[in-house]
Amino acid sequence: MALKKGDKIPSFKAIDTLGNEFDSSTVVGKTPVVFYFYPKDDTAGCTAQACSFRDQYQDFKDLGAEVIGISSDSVTSHTKFSNKYKLPFLLLSDSSRKLNKLFGVPSALFGLLPGRVTYIADKNGIIQIIFDSMMPTSHISNALKVLKKLV
Repeated sequence: MALKKGDKIPSFKAIDTLGNEFDSSTVVGKTPVVFYFYPKDDTAGCTAQACSFRDQYQDFKDLGAEVIGISSDSVTSHTKFSNKYKLPFLLLSDSSRKLNKLFGVPSALFGLLPGRVTYIADKNGIIQIIFDSMMPTSHISNALKVLKKLV
């Protein structure tokens, strides 16, 4: 069952870019958070999206929000991708697609690719908007717009 607006972000754990276990309870319910699911490291659209989040990361931090990217790529792939593009936020590895299922991220391109979906939650962990679009850079402006209304 897919998460929807008004739902609380569920608790989960995953391995981050640094190989550490990330526990969602360290941010969910404490600060506004943007979880963005994307198909694949180092592809044109996903790189554009990650670099747009990177370039506007300070805007997110100024609003008190955290940005976290999630894809089914390995920790090694995430580390290379993050280092190559100097990403200042965490990427979580969802190689088992357990987080995709937990959030209810739909597949794209006739089920061939994991979807590109952004979840914006307020400081209480309640989802304020879910933005589902294969247009990679549109996620950033939409997330910032929602966050500005929250603060």
